Amino acid sequence: MTALPPVVDAEQWRRDLDALRAREKAATRELDAIAAQRRRLPMVRMPDYTLEGAEGPVRLVDIFDGKSQLIVYNHMWFPDKEWQCPGCTGFTAQFTRLEFLAPYDARFVIVTQGPIDQALAYKQRVGNQFPWYSTANSPFGADVDAPPGGSFALNVFLRDGDTVYRTWFTTSRGIEQLTHTFALIDTLPYGRQEDWQDSPTGWPQSPAYSRWPSSKEVAATYGP
Repeated sequence: MTALPPVVDAEQWRRDLDALRAREKAATRELDAIAAQRRRLPMVRMPDYTLEGAEGPVRLVDIFDGKSQLIVYNHMWFPDKEWQCPGCTGFTAQFTRLEFLAPYDARFVIVTQGPIDQALAYKQRVGNQFPWYSTANSPFGADVDAPPGGSFALNVFLRDGDTVYRTWFTTSRGIEQLTHTFALIDTLPYGRQEDWQDSPTGWPQSPAYSRWPSSKEVAATYGP
């Protein structure tokens, strides 16, 4: 039988919840402070890259589509594989609507090292909703910490006229903070149920990633 949290009366439960809430509010204030520091970061001027899009070659500055801010998710790519990184596939699939970025003068796109024809075919296969671009024939990916054979990444850029600047970058668990999936799962009594986490004795646990959907399962959920 799976272990259960201890049962207490409502008064004790409220006291314990209030103690946790104090830590949660402190974490929220720290995240606000981190965001304030992020807004004060300097930036780096970027070269005039040319990537490949659905309509052919496209300059990096034109990928902004008239917006001043651009979020780029660098999707991992395994050459000649039918199914790409399940983490990347799952992360990008959950963003089915991002029109809310428009009032903030921002756009979200996906860039991969895969050839554009293969990238667009994969986009269709898994039901992804966003514009995809290829950096297979450009040093752009390598220059923004997402080289061929490398990991996933998320980069943010700012456009001033025809000049593009890199303002922020993260990878690994930094990207986890941008997903709603783990935020929801972490509210559950058993959490993610992964064996690296600090959980009470008897809590269900399994190897990391074992509960994540595969790329094929993501395609079955979101795809055509």
